[in-house]
Amino acid sequence: MARTNFDQLLQAGCHFGHLKRKWNPAMAPYIYTERNGIHIIDLHKTVIKIDEAADALKQIAKSGKKILFVATKKQTKEIIAEKAQSVGMPYVTERWPGGMLTNFPTIRKAVKKMANIDKLMQDGTFANLSKRELLQVTRQRAKLEKNLGSIADLTRLPSALFVVDVLKENIAVHEANRLGIPVFGIVDTNSDPKNIDFVIPANDDAKDSVETILAACCAAISEGIEERKVEKADEKAEEAQADAEEVKPKRQARKPRKAAAAEEAPVVEEKAAEEAAPAAEEAPAAE
Repeated sequence: MARTNFDQLLQAGCHFGHLKRKWNPAMAPYIYTERNGIHIIDLHKTVIKIDEAADALKQIAKSGKKILFVATKKQTKEIIAEKAQSVGMPYVTERWPGGMLTNFPTIRKAVKKMANIDKLMQDGTFANLSKRELLQVTRQRAKLEKNLGSIADLTRLPSALFVVDVLKENIAVHEANRLGIPVFGIVDTNSDPKNIDFVIPANDDAKDSVETILAACCAAISEGIEERKVEKADEKAEEAQADAEEVKPKRQARKPRKAAAAEEAPVVEEKAAEEAAPAAEEAPAAE
């Protein structure tokens, strides 16, 4: 079953590309026609590509890995933040910090610095600082929160990158390619799709277009997360059942001891009777 359909994408304006003079020839396979100097994207191919990307994202989420969403355009910031938060994934909506992937340990140090400032503020360490020093620390904390607050939970490199407008976020795409991280991207007619592992040909400027595609992809991610929870619950149930089955033989092992004791009792009685018989025969002889 397709996660989107032609009419839904058409209504969202996903078919509008860029001006013909701004096109990238590598996008030719995804262009249906040209109208009034603007390229029109083939939405039938877009539907197929969305399904392929959604299935791959679902498998990544099902394995418990993180997907980093990247979009620094003004019109897509809120959408990315909302959709990424709904599935518990990290995102970047401000300036892409250079070396965020290739120099990840340094970025983690900055995130830890933000956490340390919070800790020192809570335990009253900054209470003795002057107003000027406190203002400097507060500003530094706000700057870190703005740039890195959305990736505070990203303790290791993401397993995939989802990019809106691969031309604008070319640095992020380049870093991901260098590290072998798969890239999912909404690619417009002015962009080069060759460095994108999962190309979604669509309008990357319209808010409705981006929201429609993200809704389908995030729904797939949510399904993967739910399936992972179900699998974990089943594993726990199986482990509990296995533990219970191990305990049963131990309890049943005590029963043979009682049976053995019951079997030994007649043998003891027979021996006692045999010992008592000679004593009874000697008694009349003594008389």
